Amino acid sequence: MNDTRARLHLYERFLADGRPPTAAETAEALGVPAEEAEAAYQRLEQAHVIVLAPGTTDVWMANPLSAVPTPFRVITDDGRSWWGNCVWDAFGVLAMVGADGVVDTSCPDCGERLELRVRDGELESVEAVVHFAVPAARWWDNIGFT
Repeated sequence: MNDTRARLHLYERFLADGRPPTAAETAEALGVPAEEAEAAYQRLEQAHVIVLAPGTTDVWMANPLSAVPTPFRVITDDGRSWWGNCVWDAFGVLAMVGADGVVDTSCPDCGERLELRVRDGELESVEAVVHFAVPAARWWDNIGFT
């Protein structure tokens, strides 16, 4: 199975449905055995394209999208929504879909709600600081908890 086909299907379905397809759903859509789709998902994980939930072939992250709720809800102005893995990825979701919208989150220090608005590809002015506790070069050391 061509990994590019699996990846494209995964992202198309994730964006359309708000959740990633299972390996079985990908296999059915692409007309291949489930084992081939599972192997493609595992190769995509090894290539740091996606992250699978530990011990499964269920997609946990397909950067910048998260399959599970996070503190970074992305909502486009036309009402579509997804979860970003982090604030950086949340902005990446809006860039990926080419839409204006907001990242609905909160200050990790005080808990105050933050609405970070992107319009015409640019973050509107906001008084906030983004802090990355782990250097980017080490994110994949433990990507699920970075």
